Amino acid sequence: MQIQWYPGHMAKAKRKLIEQLGRVDAVIELCDARLPFSSRNPDLFGLLAGKKKLLVLGKADLADEAETKRWTAYFSSCGEAVFAYDAVRGNAQEATRHIEKITRETVEKQAARGIRKTVRAMVVGVPNVGKSTFINRLNRTPVAKTADRPGVTRQTSWVRVNPYLELMDTPGLLWPRIDDRLAATRLAWLGTIRDEILDQEALAISLLETLAAIRPDAVMKRYKLNDISLFGHSLLEAVCLGRGFLMAGGIPDTDRAAAIVLDEFRAGKLSRITLETRPGAL
Repeated sequence: MQIQWYPGHMAKAKRKLIEQLGRVDAVIELCDARLPFSSRNPDLFGLLAGKKKLLVLGKADLADEAETKRWTAYFSSCGEAVFAYDAVRGNAQEATRHIEKITRETVEKQAARGIRKTVRAMVVGVPNVGKSTFINRLNRTPVAKTADRPGVTRQTSWVRVNPYLELMDTPGLLWPRIDDRLAATRLAWLGTIRDEILDQEALAISLLETLAAIRPDAVMKRYKLNDISLFGHSLLEAVCLGRGFLMAGGIPDTDRAAAIVLDEFRAGKLSRITLETRPGAL
């Protein structure tokens, strides 16, 4: 499946991000806990060099809890400040404490000069990774636009979380080229790439085949399947039959089934699933 995934507006978003970097004290990078490695934009690594940074494994409520703990330990062993954030039950105070920890040196230097420092942090990540939701939770009042699709945030905006902490919401940023087709497909499963530019049936089939291999019981139960060994279009048609997605004459409504499969996976309705294992894991 060929994925053309770099919209033109992202080049503009990248330029704006670079312009704003000099105005912030720290950067909060969100990745998706279900895809902790491939949902990190490699272009950001060089851009953010030298900045205080906190890595947040977002949407941890949708990922396998044990795998999230292993990924957190892995990133920590690589010298990164990191914590997993549950988008449903996320603790705003815990997140604030992690931000305070990485900026403590900056705040203390200003305090020594008699200045009560207001920390300014930029929130970055790929599209649909939960940046605006994270900011809204810390702010306790929704101020950043959110939706379960990529591209909702198109410009930078500042949110004052408290008198001494301001967060900048930024557009989701992809990178121009990806050589790992599996990683690109997994990102598409998560909704990082706009569904409108993809073949949804092919995407849903590839997702179903993967889920059938790693969570067969969950797939069979959710879609009322009798045969988990099916593959390709036959598997998608079986979902139609199991869930009653039929058109006139009993024709399987595969368009509807594909959309439902993708939506339900993204919402965590099948199971808590992590799609990547950390480097070095058996």
